Amino acid sequence: MLRTGAEYLAAIKDGRKIYVGSELVRDVTEHAAFRNSARSFAEIYDRKRSAENAEITSYEENGERYSAWFLKPVDRDGLRKRAEAHRLVASWTYGLLGRSPDHVASFLTGLAMCPELFESNRGGFGKNLTDYYDRMRRQDLFACYVVVAPQGARNPEMYARKTSIAHGLQVTAEKDDGIILNGMKLLGTGAAFSDEIWIGNLLPLSPDQKAQAVTCAVPTAANGVSLWVRKPFEKYAVTPFDSPFSSRFDESDAVAIFDEVKVPWERVFLLDDVQQSREMYFRTPSHVMGNHQSIVRYHEKLKIILGFAYKAAEMNNVLQVPAVREALSKLAVAEAGLRGWIAGQIEDAETFSPYLHVNRRQLYAALNWCTNSYYQITESVREMLGAGPFLMPADVSALTDPALRQTFERYWAAGEASAIDRLKLMKLAWDYLGSDFAARHTQYERFYAGPQFVHAFYNFNNCPWDEHKRHVEDLMSGMEVPDVSEEKPLRSAGGSPR
Repeated sequence: MLRTGAEYLAAIKDGRKIYVGSELVRDVTEHAAFRNSARSFAEIYDRKRSAENAEITSYEENGERYSAWFLKPVDRDGLRKRAEAHRLVASWTYGLLGRSPDHVASFLTGLAMCPELFESNRGGFGKNLTDYYDRMRRQDLFACYVVVAPQGARNPEMYARKTSIAHGLQVTAEKDDGIILNGMKLLGTGAAFSDEIWIGNLLPLSPDQKAQAVTCAVPTAANGVSLWVRKPFEKYAVTPFDSPFSSRFDESDAVAIFDEVKVPWERVFLLDDVQQSREMYFRTPSHVMGNHQSIVRYHEKLKIILGFAYKAAEMNNVLQVPAVREALSKLAVAEAGLRGWIAGQIEDAETFSPYLHVNRRQLYAALNWCTNSYYQITESVREMLGAGPFLMPADVSALTDPALRQTFERYWAAGEASAIDRLKLMKLAWDYLGSDFAARHTQYERFYAGPQFVHAFYNFNNCPWDEHKRHVEDLMSGMEVPDVSEEKPLRSAGGSPR
């Protein structure tokens, strides 16, 4: 079933426990900090089920229609379909909803390709996972995830500490009808708008952290779950004109607190196995499928950033300046390179019988580049904007006064660019690249997939070093070493025998 935006909004309306500072928010569809962004998520549901998009953003199986991000691809056409669905969603949201409904769903779909991995942990867990995947796709649900422990509760070996602090989320009791969870878990991006919270571990656990080695799922509105969100940018947006992106695409980030949360056994997928708790994402296509969505989304973001750069240069009449063309050409190279990386992930697809998934090495190389390059790219485009954003009126209300508007239109025009067009561009570009909202995105793009040493680890582990080394060893084996048994007279510096 492909649900409507109205059905989605009705589902997330009640029962949540969200704190904005000390304020308790229970209805994100009406609160000033969330309502516009909630409607942006709802718009994804409406647009993907529309007649013009449904063939791309959904697939049919046994007479039922499901969102494309739940598709288990068996060929490259399936991978292309998934990628195009990711692209469309990202284009509708200008790449600003990093945890749109297709993200965690892709992680889950990758896990569901290998239910036997979970069955080996405890009998029935594999079926639990398969049933949960079927429920998610049948009801077209939106899940966020919390898969990182708070800093003090992480594996102490990673941070050269002697102990970890016991406030990380853990199983505090097992009962006949389920488990009890208590503690804190990070970081619920999009959690305020999700139907479900997936709980797991993407960082290693130490052997004595078995209680934290739990993978399960709970409704966002479950009893005992509370979300502590960061400062909401939507709440402080002046107008949609002045804050065109932050006023409606603030997906929020939240710390999740679990207080005696009951999880029925059918929603539990792994317990007690500290190694498998993390490795499940890498022993299946899960991690690469989820992050493929991130790379496709990033590419859509990069395209609009290039648009800002070119339009700013055009409006300032500096396209003919060699230094400006060089800066734009570097941006063009980056966008084309990422486009090629995305295509390479599909064309060099890997088999996970009977399925296919995107190429791991291509994926991790692109992920490393993306997380390291965003701040440099945005900095270069802000440089092209110059002082432009600071020359504009405080807000668009200045244009509601006829005399002020006349003055503005007279003095703020530049060349062929009208004052109004310059104002529009600066409002768009600054909210995307320079505002508090933009700074959050710079931080997000740097760390959404983990710290940089983790990306180095992914790329090192997925490089075929033996293959590359063998070429050198073959060359070495073909080199003939002179026979040292026949002594030859040494020559002096002048060339004559000694």
